[in-house]
Amino acid sequence: MALIHVPRPQNAWNPNRPINALLKSQIVHLHEAELKLPVMLQTGIYINAIKTESEAADYVRQVTEAIHAAHQAATAKRARSRVRRTGKVRTKKKRPSKPRRET
Repeated sequence: MALIHVPRPQNAWNPNRPINALLKSQIVHLHEAELKLPVMLQTGIYINAIKTESEAADYVRQVTEAIHAAHQAATAKRARSRVRRTGKVRTKKKRPSKPRRET
């Protein structure tokens, strides 16, 4: 059987390429997630103005960073409220194992 050489693409990333349907649907999905964030963390970017891969990548990066920031803020807030209620951070207690029944 003859070996057929298939050249690899030089670079799949083209920042000036227009966005395709998959990228557009991902942008819409991220926009819906962004609207659930606190207003101060929302980007305010009009998603219908995103036309190229580089603009899409920038938007995805900004929204992802905002989601991570919101998660860190919520985690810190939960930890502070736990300390205020108990005076210390609670940890899970180990339950004693049940005795085994002998047969």
